[in-house]
Amino acid sequence: MKIARTAGLAALVLAGALTMAACGSDDNTTNPASGTTSAATSAGPSEASSAAGSDAGSTDASGTGTSEGGGSATTFDGAGFTCAAGSLASSGSTAQGKAISKWIIDYNAKCGATIADYGGGGSGKGVSDFIAKQTDFGGSDSALKDDQVAQAKERCGGNAASDLPMVTGPVAMASNRDGVDKLILTPQVLSGIFGGTITTWNAKEIADINPGVTLPSVAIATVHRAEESGTTDNFTKYLTAAGGWTFEGGKAWTAPGGTAAQGNDGVGKAVAGTAGSIGYVEWGYAKDNNLHMAQIDNGGGAVELTAGSAAKAIDAAKIVGTDGDLSLQIDYATKEAGAYPIVLVTYEIVCSAGNGDKAALLKSFLGYTATDGQGTLDSVGAAPLPAEIQAKVIEAVQGLS
Repeated sequence: MKIARTAGLAALVLAGALTMAACGSDDNTTNPASGTTSAATSAGPSEASSAAGSDAGSTDASGTGTSEGGGSATTFDGAGFTCAAGSLASSGSTAQGKAISKWIIDYNAKCGATIADYGGGGSGKGVSDFIAKQTDFGGSDSALKDDQVAQAKERCGGNAASDLPMVTGPVAMASNRDGVDKLILTPQVLSGIFGGTITTWNAKEIADINPGVTLPSVAIATVHRAEESGTTDNFTKYLTAAGGWTFEGGKAWTAPGGTAAQGNDGVGKAVAGTAGSIGYVEWGYAKDNNLHMAQIDNGGGAVELTAGSAAKAIDAAKIVGTDGDLSLQIDYATKEAGAYPIVLVTYEIVCSAGNGDKAALLKSFLGYTATDGQGTLDSVGAAPLPAEIQAKVIEAVQGLS
């Protein structure tokens, strides 16, 4: 594992089940194995702070220490954050939509703030709204591009904008086909399916990697994102790195054919409602629709999406940002046995300085999401930051002004 200018990177990424049959629901599902929920949902501000702090073992000045279970325990209070009043506006990545919406509810309850509902709309909207000063921070599944860095700096009054990783999660390959409980796909086959050269489920390319499985002679219907999306960006980065994808990458879908759907929620519902379909969708939305995930073989054997398999896929991730920017580079082409390679990280994009009268609330709210809020992610189909990255995020949030 490598992290530029830091120690090694480890990650926990939760996984769910992806069915081959249609079923839909938008309700969040809590993982009963978690044992960790936001104290603010059942306690007042002082009780919530106390409950959060009671989970930590010995802590250093950043509030990070070792819990009795051996993991990292970092709290809002222990990291030196305090509540702040006021309101913030935000929009962007739907991959983190459930997480950020829960954090807003929990933080408002804990601190008596009035942070507005998360606007969603996709990563492209998150970046454009932030640059246009329509929001106080934006959510994106991809770090700012070079031209956006300059625009964001101008928006921030000459101060740099920071990409702060806040949520980790896998992208599920969700399909709707009767009679097949287990499906293996490779990046090359996925490139063929989404590129339009593999058009039926019993195609030789699919049958060859699924020996003994009776595949139906049904046409494949692909579903992709309609709007600019960081999930699209990460998925096409994966296909380019591992599967020989020849279409232009980025947040906008550029391959011909297929059906477009709005947001991760829209893709999940479209797959659930269309026989013979397949789509790429963030795990939380696959979970909401009770969908199973295809196993992925990157060259090291077929891998089911689990917490451990997704964590292995980001073992080679690096921090490539500088001066407080924490953008990550993921090795999508990894062939490590047991690694599920289609993962993404969502970022909160915020001005590092020049936030004016919003600075205190931004620091407080993002401090909450980076500390106590990490413990609630499993309930919404996401995963907490690895400890080393979490410490860097906390340090960057503490420096916001």
